[in-house]
Amino acid sequence: MPKKEFFVEGSKDFMKVYESLPRTSQLKKDIDNAISELKKDPLKGERIQQQLWPKEYVKKYGINNLFRYRLGGGYRLTYTIVGRPNGTTSVLLDALTHKEYDKLFGYSTS
Repeated sequence: MPKKEFFVEGSKDFMKVYESLPRTSQLKKDIDNAISELKKDPLKGERIQQQLWPKEYVKKYGINNLFRYRLGGGYRLTYTIVGRPNGTTSVLLDALTHKEYDKLFGYSTS
């Protein structure tokens, strides 16, 4: 039985940030590692409960699922999984600092 293929792509906003990172940046390396992991298993991240989804994600991306992947240095990668004719695709939405993540998701930060 052929191995199921998983794909990863970035939203326009995510790609702007990703492409602006220096090639040697630790964050870029961490994101690249996350991409490799998500190509093997899109459920590698943690599912975020629907009531916690930022309204702007729902409005902007029309998501019906949301995951977070913890990166080094306290960063969080947010992504959604979509079915496409060629296979399952993880769409990367944001790479956020812990503080930015807490603000977006309405958590109080110290």
